[in-house]
Amino acid sequence: MRHNLSDTNELIRDRRTIGPEKYSSRKVHREVVEEILRNGTWAPTHGMTQPWRFKVFIGEGVDRIGQRLPVWYKNFVSEDKFSQKKYDKLQSRGGRCSVIIAVTMVPDPNGRIPEIEEIEAIACAVQNMYLTCTAHGIGAKYSTPEYLYSEEVREFLNLEEGGKVLGLFYLGYPEGEWPKSHRKPLEYVTDWIDE
Repeated sequence: MRHNLSDTNELIRDRRTIGPEKYSSRKVHREVVEEILRNGTWAPTHGMTQPWRFKVFIGEGVDRIGQRLPVWYKNFVSEDKFSQKKYDKLQSRGGRCSVIIAVTMVPDPNGRIPEIEEIEAIACAVQNMYLTCTAHGIGAKYSTPEYLYSEEVREFLNLEEGGKVLGLFYLGYPEGEWPKSHRKPLEYVTDWIDE
């Protein structure tokens, strides 16, 4: 074996989504964020298009994007669907994070690779980022609310031509115990076809 399979299995099964509401005041250092992003870029990418782009908000930058979150939500959602509780949660979210990464995509400019495959490459990159966070004991949450796909957000992020926002990746050290989880047994989600 090229790597310790037991450690690999443990890392994968220990990965959790931990939201900003559970982060402590401990800061994630820039060098660690760089490692998280670098590992993200090692995701599989059809045609080596490497469609991922990252806008990293750190330090005072977190406040800059954090202040926009509730505004984007309020501008996007209809009055009858507006939730004051969600608005308040978004209002405090930026203050709880060490880093907020806007995960964006620039699809293959030659159009060789279908967009769905570029999105799948981004999903793989996000998983690599999650696993690196888990190895460091950093909480992470990948969030994809519909308002992120708005022109208002694209303009704020100053995306290049054809660029799309796919989500926000929140980082922070969690308070308390690392959460536990479970999955359905394999036999519930797998069909074996052997003839």
